[in-house]
Amino acid sequence: MDQVLWQDDLCTGIAVIDDQHKRIVAILNQVLEAQADGEREKVGEVLTDLVDYTLSHFAFEEELMQEAGYPFSAAHKRVHEVFTRRVEKYQQRFQAGEDVVDELKSMLTTWLFNHIRNDDKAYSEQVLKHLDRFSREHEGGTWLARTVKRLFG
Repeated sequence: MDQVLWQDDLCTGIAVIDDQHKRIVAILNQVLEAQADGEREKVGEVLTDLVDYTLSHFAFEEELMQEAGYPFSAAHKRVHEVFTRRVEKYQQRFQAGEDVVDELKSMLTTWLFNHIRNDDKAYSEQVLKHLDRFSREHEGGTWLARTVKRLFG
């Protein structure tokens, strides 16, 4: 089983976003591991976790972009929505009995890595400036802490 490896050029410079992206890659690797072990039920469970975590990540990222005043946040959100529909179709196909893991791995690694390298890195400078300004104004970045806690517990 070939695992998906994190690559340093995927870092946006926003630690919380980078950690979330790494978590998505880790969950994808759990799907691959369950598939290699022939554990179809486990594949389904982890696939659900992958979808749920990705949706939470998108919501966090979209709120962060909007708070930072990123001018393309609405377009970025639409890209997330299209991707979400694609992944949900894979999940439906899996639930219908299809083995979609290899196809999903290929699509996810291509899409996710291109999305991070291009779309996410495009907002990173503006978001970093916003977070820096916010943390200086509110001593300790309470918006970030509050938002992380609200979305990720």
